Amino acid sequence: MIILLFFILHWYLSLFGQTFYLHRYAAHKMFTMNKFWEKFFYIFSWVAQGSSYLNARAYAILHRMHHAYSDTEQDPHTPHFFKEVFSMMVHTGRIYNGLLKGTIKPDEQFENNYPVYPKIDRIGDNWMVRIAFALAYIAFYIVFANHWWMFLLLPIHFLMGPVHGAIVNWAGHKYGYRNFDEPDKSRNTFAIDFLLLGELFQNNHHHNGMRPNFAAKWWEIDPVYPIILLFDKLHIIKIVKPETA
Repeated sequence: MIILLFFILHWYLSLFGQTFYLHRYAAHKMFTMNKFWEKFFYIFSWVAQGSSYLNARAYAILHRMHHAYSDTEQDPHTPHFFKEVFSMMVHTGRIYNGLLKGTIKPDEQFENNYPVYPKIDRIGDNWMVRIAFALAYIAFYIVFANHWWMFLLLPIHFLMGPVHGAIVNWAGHKYGYRNFDEPDKSRNTFAIDFLLLGELFQNNHHHNGMRPNFAAKWWEIDPVYPIILLFDKLHIIKIVKPETA
């Protein structure tokens, strides 16, 4: 029971850091926040992702490229040019690392207006720190796991961020329905979105990339949007375009 609770907490905390901070804030700037909260959530995202830490600048550029070139050969993570999800993940990882290390130069339209904290990045992206997180997960399982199969969850802990991204970009552009007639192949994968905190309403999101609520129909639920509204009320953030909310 403790292991499953730990897995669920890691899954959703890591996912929240990715969808709230990296996606909706760093990549799209759907809301603003002061430097204190920006740095707070930067650190939160790092700790929540742990061994699968994603750099905010590289993530933001990668995602902006995805919107600009959605489901074309220039899209860094479309499923429509790959036979299976692992090949897509390798391709995406290659572009991400190129952006991170400077071997790939993005167009100017994708640059700027994202959070940058080099000191945190040097810690979070350090392999010794990543291994330390992985060893901490393993130690937790050694102490609390009471069935052998629980250890099969460890690879997901190690690659939590990329796993989330792979599910969203594969399923969200292949399976489900469309509310809007967009030029790409984005879809809403409603059946399993409870696992992805609104991220699988891809068709809705591609229709209006600045809308902080990823749900569009009355029966669709984006569980992160009420948190965004609460943070706005508490003056932790300020929604940029409340009329589109």
